[in-house]
Amino acid sequence: MIIRVKIQDKEYEVEIADLNGRPVLATVEGQTFEVWPDEQFAAVPAAAASPAIAPAAAPARPVIEKPAPCPPAPSVGNGGASSANAVTAPIPGVIVAIAVKEGQSVASGEELCTLEAMKMKNAIRASRAGKVAAVKVAVGDHVRHGQVLVEFSE
Repeated sequence: MIIRVKIQDKEYEVEIADLNGRPVLATVEGQTFEVWPDEQFAAVPAAAASPAIAPAAAPARPVIEKPAPCPPAPSVGNGGASSANAVTAPIPGVIVAIAVKEGQSVASGEELCTLEAMKMKNAIRASRAGKVAAVKVAVGDHVRHGQVLVEFSE
């Protein structure tokens, strides 16, 4: 699906791969972005779309393949946990919310905690489905880049 979006008098053509997929892949000016929409807004019908967003006729375009996933961030001071079993801080910041508890099962992409950095709140999401073995941080903790936030059990 291709839509046109106007932001501050500049119009952008945005190509959306699959609205039901997670993450949603959006391509703007040749660059592909992964978008993790909030679940409460995931099922917005097309008729409810903003009038500023109008569907465009789909021109013939080459198929854009999904980009390869980035390698996991390195774990720092994780007590021997492998990076596949740990979610680490992508940037330094302050933990402002924790959405999971030890023993809780989570799906891939589910929000684990919120990290505030540079006055922006960043949802930290599960890199895979699994069971939370340990929450290594608390609300108010200052974390370093690469610090383990949540560990999964095997």
